[in-house]
Amino acid sequence: MRKIKLTKEEQWIEDHLDEFVPVNKEKYAEIVQAIEARKKDAVLNIRVNSYDLEYLKQKAKKLGIKYQTFISEILHKVAHA
Repeated sequence: MRKIKLTKEEQWIEDHLDEFVPVNKEKYAEIVQAIEARKKDAVLNIRVNSYDLEYLKQKAKKLGIKYQTFISEILHKVAHA
């Protein structure tokens, strides 16, 4: 049998399968709804100060996320504050 090469993310999931727990239908529906609500479906082009952008990129890197995601999260928090 041929061994399938997994990505790092897939390998992590396989290594941690025992940490995942099943959920009931109601909880599953709630999770699906939360994911749907967070889907990004609009494009935004904006000019920002290059120093501010570099600072945001550095902060995002420290958090281990992409800077676009970081900026999107900031906008989401401000919009819903």
